[in-house]
Amino acid sequence: MCDDELIPPQADMTEQEWLRAGSEATAGGPPVRTTGRVPQWVNRRTLLGGAMAGAALAVLPSQAQTPAAAAPRLGGPGAFPFPEHPNGKGEFSVLITGDAGTGDEAQYAVAAAARDICRTERVGLAVGLGDNIYENGPESDDDSEFQDKFEKPNNGIDVPWLMLLGNHDCSGLIPGSGGDPSRGDREVAYAKTSRRWYMPSRYYSVPLPAADPLVEFFAIDTIPWSSYVAQLDPYYRWDGPYMREQRSWLDGALRASRARWKVVLSHHPYLNNGKHGSAGSYDGFEIGNYTSGVHLKDMYEKVVCGRADLILSGHDHTLQILEPTARTGGTRQVVCGASAKTEDGKAHFGHPAAWQNFSDHGFMVLKVSGARLTIDAYTVDVATRKATLQHRTRQTRPVAAAARAHA
Repeated sequence: MCDDELIPPQADMTEQEWLRAGSEATAGGPPVRTTGRVPQWVNRRTLLGGAMAGAALAVLPSQAQTPAAAAPRLGGPGAFPFPEHPNGKGEFSVLITGDAGTGDEAQYAVAAAARDICRTERVGLAVGLGDNIYENGPESDDDSEFQDKFEKPNNGIDVPWLMLLGNHDCSGLIPGSGGDPSRGDREVAYAKTSRRWYMPSRYYSVPLPAADPLVEFFAIDTIPWSSYVAQLDPYYRWDGPYMREQRSWLDGALRASRARWKVVLSHHPYLNNGKHGSAGSYDGFEIGNYTSGVHLKDMYEKVVCGRADLILSGHDHTLQILEPTARTGGTRQVVCGASAKTEDGKAHFGHPAAWQNFSDHGFMVLKVSGARLTIDAYTVDVATRKATLQHRTRQTRPVAAAARAHA
């Protein structure tokens, strides 16, 4: 269901509609049509002071908590280690791919182009944003598709890959439905035998460097919040034990993190100009506990927005670098899901964007230093296997630092 637009998506609120809705609610007008809090970043034209103080307290580590830490680097013999120091350019460079696991020519072409850029940019880490094994996910933890749709295409990109689950990785009876989250355990188990694939659990964090983190990645599992069908296993219901525990973990991990920069990795985006739409109205469905992603929207707004610097997501087979706004609390949404498939060439929604592409294959490179975050977006010509740098976005101030400055 990632590929077929079953019904025309209904429009999510634009930034201006969101701001107007907030003003109406403040004036005693109609209630705001959004779940979640007021993001604490820039004002909704009038809110700063007290809201900023609350945000500052939210991002400071609590003395009563232990800082979040990565699981130990586990894997097969000779597993590629996490980088302990910035590269020769003074940065941690990270390859970003998404929705790559087709095993077809486009995946191999994107991986070949990315391999060349990885050498130039001295990449020490990679990310796979879900839908790692199309169309149904692996049948076992040693399925040959791990080789055909991950190891072989990425040969030569010899770094740890932070992997997370997509809806196709957790297919039930319907491919891509996300109806059987337990299938994702096969991908967790595969990590024990692979040199590249890193997935110590279904959600986890990785700080770099571990001892004194400059950046911390928080990989989450969005599938049970956004499946196309209702979850039958009570453990994986949207309000079941698994999702409650994950939400609590993410809230505590973001709060406790000592990293300057914080990056949330997810399959389903919060905001999205591609055909699948944004959390709360995915694929045109705005009712029910599933499909629309209404509870994922609530989680993003109450736990992530205004606390993480970036949300990196796939799901839509597009390349988008959206602008941080009042609605996101200063958090920037990035969609990078065109590493094997592409979309229809047009924007379906109008969220403010620094740059976006809806027709080409591609990938991104995130470069992290103490001074800035840089996102380089590349498109790839499949026939020549060559990448072209199309856009570069820089951010010099962490969201948490901005919140403290306004406190």
